[in-house]
Amino acid sequence: MLLNERYIGLMSGTSVDGVDAVLADFSGHRVASLGHAHLPFSSALRASLQALMQSGADEIERAGDASVALAQAYGEAVRALLAKTGLTSKDVAAIGAHGQTIRHRPERGFTWQLNHPALLSELTGIAVVADFRSRDVAAGGQGAPLVPAFHAAVFQSDAPRAVVNIGGIANVTLLPATGSPEAAQPVLGFDTGPGNTLLDAWCERHTGKPFDERGAWGATGRVDEALLARLLSEPYFAKPAPKSTGRERFNLAWFDAALAAHGVAEGASGRMLNPVDVQATLVALTARSIANAVDGRAVFVCGGGVFNEPLFRAIPGARSTADIGVDPMQVEALAFAWLARQCFNSEPGNLPAVTGARGPRVLGAVYPA
Repeated sequence: MLLNERYIGLMSGTSVDGVDAVLADFSGHRVASLGHAHLPFSSALRASLQALMQSGADEIERAGDASVALAQAYGEAVRALLAKTGLTSKDVAAIGAHGQTIRHRPERGFTWQLNHPALLSELTGIAVVADFRSRDVAAGGQGAPLVPAFHAAVFQSDAPRAVVNIGGIANVTLLPATGSPEAAQPVLGFDTGPGNTLLDAWCERHTGKPFDERGAWGATGRVDEALLARLLSEPYFAKPAPKSTGRERFNLAWFDAALAAHGVAEGASGRMLNPVDVQATLVALTARSIANAVDGRAVFVCGGGVFNEPLFRAIPGARSTADIGVDPMQVEALAFAWLARQCFNSEPGNLPAVTGARGPRVLGAVYPA
């Protein structure tokens, strides 16, 4: 077995709940996951990362401190993963470390993933590939989503499929069927809108819990159809692809403004809604925006949203990616292991039809061991 066919992928998404580490083996006909480790973020690191997602004072020092803590968390996840698989740093070609997105402004020519790849390489003794999105943005693209190329490599079949990742933000990949006239069409993909980010924020505001475990709280509420219609009138949903979004748009400030426009006030004068009904409406918002994007295809879901049972049931025909061979909590980390391998092989990692870039580009910057 070629040692340089083993790659580690690290992913910490917009849910800001922790880091997923996956060890991937690309030596066979299909990618194989050799192991998975999840490391929850400390409450201090989570709070620091969330603060960086909003404008404020002392951002430079806060970002510096958080990048060190993030690299330490990544390093701990890698050590746990290697211990679980019985391998050492010498058995791994590289780590693909996405970093933590704290600003995504492709319309202004930049995207910023907080990371400290040099420190991560020092801590692990493994080469690190990082900064995957910037080259696509420099080429006029959105820099997101990047996972559709991996989805095409792993999930494309003789029937059209949609692969939906529900993290903090949800994204969809539309895969044409192989061996059919449709196969000549490009793979498409884009961010559909909020995934878990509003659900988590609303749940934390009203219950003190960081997320609604298995969607149990939201399941007791009723959807406010008028509020849902107002939320779906957000121009982003009607915007044509290529498009991408993040917490810069879909956050509690955006949602509070929508509530106010709907005549609903939080703890003040105005019409009140039961918080659990609002949660149910937010579930419907995520589900409806996904359903509107999948174009009637068979839908396979990955990411943390797969475990929100009301949300999963609200997406027509949804199945887990586990049904087609990949654990739903490993898909994104595997994608960044794959992207690291693409970089090492000087092969493109983006799909211009997805991101809008001027052409295929090799993504990532390498920090040698």
